[in-house]
Amino acid sequence: MLKTMPLPRLLTTEYRTLSQIRGPLLFVERTADVAYNEIVEVIGPDGEVRLGQVMEVDRQRCMVRIFIGTSGLDLDTTRVRFTGDVARLGVSLSMLGRVLNGSGQPIDGGPPIIPERSLDINGLPINPSMRTHPSEFIQTGVSAIDGLNTLTRGQKLPIFSGAGLPANELAAQIASQARVVGGDNTEKAEGKGSEPFAVVFAAMGITQRETSFFMDQFRASDAMDRTVLFINRADDPSIERLLTPRAALTAAEYLAFTHHRHVLVILTDMTNYCEALREIAAASEEVPGRRGYPGYMYSDLASLYERSGRIRGNPGSVTQLVILTMPDDDITHPIPDLTGYITEGQIVLSRDLHRKGIYPPIDVLPSLSRLMNEGIGQGKTRTDHRSVADQLYALYAEGRDLRRLVAIIGEAALSAEDRRVLDFAKRFEETFVGQGMVNREIVETLDHAWELLSPMPAELLKRIPQEFIEQYHRRKV
Repeated sequence: MLKTMPLPRLLTTEYRTLSQIRGPLLFVERTADVAYNEIVEVIGPDGEVRLGQVMEVDRQRCMVRIFIGTSGLDLDTTRVRFTGDVARLGVSLSMLGRVLNGSGQPIDGGPPIIPERSLDINGLPINPSMRTHPSEFIQTGVSAIDGLNTLTRGQKLPIFSGAGLPANELAAQIASQARVVGGDNTEKAEGKGSEPFAVVFAAMGITQRETSFFMDQFRASDAMDRTVLFINRADDPSIERLLTPRAALTAAEYLAFTHHRHVLVILTDMTNYCEALREIAAASEEVPGRRGYPGYMYSDLASLYERSGRIRGNPGSVTQLVILTMPDDDITHPIPDLTGYITEGQIVLSRDLHRKGIYPPIDVLPSLSRLMNEGIGQGKTRTDHRSVADQLYALYAEGRDLRRLVAIIGEAALSAEDRRVLDFAKRFEETFVGQGMVNREIVETLDHAWELLSPMPAELLKRIPQEFIEQYHRRKV
């Protein structure tokens, strides 16, 4: 639960010097000893206490944003107290299996969470000299990710979606299936020896229907006992939307670095977060940047994304899978553009594949995982992984080019080899990418890739070493 732990201060000192109430913002005059990010108690005319946070401060004036809005407050009777502390989240292992709101308060009808510790939701930066480079494979059960855009422990990898695309379904599927495995055809690669794993799922600005979907999906799976859900609905205050990812990441850091879990954090939808950031910036009359978003949006997003990683000597890790909706499917929009700068690759969902009924509609050509090579190969997935992935990319890219050519000259003008590649591209989309809700082990993903390649003559598999062709190529044409 979000709370404060006041530093020594005379909390009986109350300010009644409010000058403005503007949207979710409140301006207090003639203040003293007030700090940036300090938590504020605001007492309304009815005696209700609301929490706020200092967002701007100078010598005698400060601006406070109220977490649950300013409705019902007035300038004459509203009182303000400064607590002397930052926003904190009470954390404990009993959070696992619980559904919380964006501020960390239970909304599942269960008992209150008794905290073991109270942590600053803004977190602390990891010392760069103590960071460990991400290098261990995380199995999501989705072939287009595991086989071609591999996720590694400690990585931050966004999913670029569009309006109406099944990003939420994919997020729920990954959350229920993901686990850390390793080994070249060993028991752990077969899924029999996975390590301690947890999921922290934060949904921001979602509708009631989406809320019900996520809760039903997690409760129906066997992953609920290792998952913490933070739910911020569309009708919740915008301020809480800014707290939600920070509260989720605080819980993730606690599970990872105190209890040594491998934690996958799924943040959806970061577009709603950025819209709330723009709304608050506009109410604060800040100078807008690109498309009205605040100029500091890059550093604000970085303060979230950079909380992923591993620490040397600590077996725990925080891995982020960030989902955002590209406005108008524009990948150059500021939100995906800045996210792409900060993170280590991207998974792009395709509207064309979605129209064809392919799920998940992942377009593998513009997708990328910059840390894939670190998480695959001997002792992690399988030795043929890199070569098979390169061959699939090459043949699928050639097949896509041939489709454009067919639209101009017709399929009758293609050679037998071209037709074979064209057929491969179709089967690749329908059976490798379009796996439905099936949870595939990494060994199954690689074996299925070889099944797709089996009709191809061995001499066309130019990106695969001969030793792997002899071992896995089941059909010589």
